[in-house]
Amino acid sequence: MKRLRDNELIYGRLLTVDEPHLIARYNKALKALGTPETKLASFGIDMTGFSPEIAEELGDQQYLDPNGVNRRFILLTPDQEELPVVHTQFSNTAGLMHEFFEGNRRAISAVTIRDALYGEIEDPVSEVRDIEDLLLIDQVNFRVVSAEDILGKAAELRTLIDRLTGPGDTWRDDAALNRMVDLARETGDIRQNALVPDKLVFPHLSFWANHFGGAFLFRDDRSVTVICDSGAPGFRRSRPWEVSYIDIRDRERIFEFLSSTGRLQLPRASWVQASGLLAHRAEMAVLEIIRRVDPAVDLGHIDPVWLQTWMHRNASLIAEDGIYPFLQESLREIMLNGQIRMREVRGDRRLLLVRAEPGHQDKWLVGRLLAQMMPFDFVSRFVFDKQGFYESYNSYSETYRAHVVDSLTNTYLRDKAALRARLFGIEGTRDDA
Repeated sequence: MKRLRDNELIYGRLLTVDEPHLIARYNKALKALGTPETKLASFGIDMTGFSPEIAEELGDQQYLDPNGVNRRFILLTPDQEELPVVHTQFSNTAGLMHEFFEGNRRAISAVTIRDALYGEIEDPVSEVRDIEDLLLIDQVNFRVVSAEDILGKAAELRTLIDRLTGPGDTWRDDAALNRMVDLARETGDIRQNALVPDKLVFPHLSFWANHFGGAFLFRDDRSVTVICDSGAPGFRRSRPWEVSYIDIRDRERIFEFLSSTGRLQLPRASWVQASGLLAHRAEMAVLEIIRRVDPAVDLGHIDPVWLQTWMHRNASLIAEDGIYPFLQESLREIMLNGQIRMREVRGDRRLLLVRAEPGHQDKWLVGRLLAQMMPFDFVSRFVFDKQGFYESYNSYSETYRAHVVDSLTNTYLRDKAALRARLFGIEGTRDDA
């Protein structure tokens, strides 16, 4: 993983924590969460407060996610909102954190001047044992505490203020007035600065969970669809009257579901030619064949001439694999007719011709699912499914790893938004992508 770290393809853009008072606050939060304190004088954190260095120190990558559910977080600064999430069991952890920041920005900014916020993203379940447990997760509650008890002190001060301004003679109570002064020295004027986060409940809609080999749960107005390995506990048994189940290997049914619910953009000349996505997938398919048959080949100086020469010499391998000729033929048909009749396409190949509908709210989740369907496309895998990308990367030869890193560094990292807009039609920024 050193090459990935050096090129900021893993654990990139983390916030360095090296000030003693911030480390002390972080340690108080760790202690309160029942986790050993860190002895490091400097470490990086992501949006949730997860630190790869502390995980390595503790020998526990799950120290903020002990059961793979009810994710813990530690907030030292509002600047964490701009960071990626580098370790998570749910695809929408980053989205939920963004919503929490958006809904409580003033409180987070005010509290973290003097204190650290920590807590859990509480789900309705404490452990995921089967599909039913995932189905129960339809909203989450942020349980928030502060390391120096600023929140508790603010609540106490609010109570005293209410007593002072209400009926009674609290204004004669010197002890209460002195306590208010002491609390105000620590919290500031809570009438002007909101210290207590008040937007704490958020919907948990469609998502991917890193359980049972990876499970996708799509929620529509009146239905729920689960896509995962059919061997997962509860598959087709949990709520069969309201939940549809699709095996992750059934590409034809996956296509039918995604297209019928408006989550796919079908192949049309209007986007296929401008995006270059199908041509990109075709090239990725060829590179995957090269990787399999000649893992030691040096791809450092690969160019179109070299690639075409290799393809001519290995035409039988390419024909046997079938993906490259299929995509090339599809591109020709699109250029001639402007579209493809999907009913005439083999069911297990339809997903090769589509991308996530850019206007759908589940576009990132669909992008992850499609990337899993095409593991040879390491660019799409890195954009949408980093966990899967890192798993695949570990199986690559050193020469192919070098090629993958060079390709991502020279394309995606140069301008992430531009590449996502061109290949996938997704506009705007996304800090955790």
